[in-house]
Amino acid sequence: MGGKLIIVPTPVGNLEDMTPRAISVLSSCDLILAEDTRTSGVLLKHFDIRTPMSSHHKFNEHSSIAHVIDRLKEGQTICLISDAGTPGISDPGFLLSRECRREGIEVETLPGATAFVPALVNSGLPIDRFCFEGFLPQKKGRATRISEIAEESRTIVIYESPLRLVKTLEQLSAACGPEREASVSREISKIHETTVRGTLAELTSYFRLNIPKGEIVIILRGKDAETQTRVHKNKYKE
Repeated sequence: MGGKLIIVPTPVGNLEDMTPRAISVLSSCDLILAEDTRTSGVLLKHFDIRTPMSSHHKFNEHSSIAHVIDRLKEGQTICLISDAGTPGISDPGFLLSRECRREGIEVETLPGATAFVPALVNSGLPIDRFCFEGFLPQKKGRATRISEIAEESRTIVIYESPLRLVKTLEQLSAACGPEREASVSREISKIHETTVRGTLAELTSYFRLNIPKGEIVIILRGKDAETQTRVHKNKYKE
């Protein structure tokens, strides 16, 4: 009988966001693969989860996948978690999931926390269609990616570190125009969660004076989205 890989989201902030199902699955599996065993150890201890852990992060995932696949083929149930949120969303997870698919191993993903969904809904921008960019390249390819984003008509989701936020807002403003609407959410589901909305120019000025801390999600209105929304509404008035 074949094993199963279960991808388990963990809270991005408030520990109360942990689902009973996630606790049950992590407690009953054979092994938990964790991005950082020290960080995840705090979470597991809080919920009295005593399943053995092993490191699985971006620096060792290529070398560790073969061993994980062997254990899955032996019939074990293995859970994959990241430091916060859903593995595979800007966190390790894709490579292992892809290899399981190639090997015919079952993969199950539990629903749960992802930082960009609350940020997207909080933004007040159109969310009927959106694209996820994750983290932008820090150097090579960055300018090209930003110029592509400037032409995107859908709402765009971008992850950023607090240290690079102002630089990214400045670059987006230069490429998209300072009047393009956006929002910046930080510390989703934590005590100091905040969302600031405005134009790129306004957001740049605000965060120059108010240095942010914590995880950052930028939501950027798509090009001509406001015009397209108005045309769409008028179509049904005729």
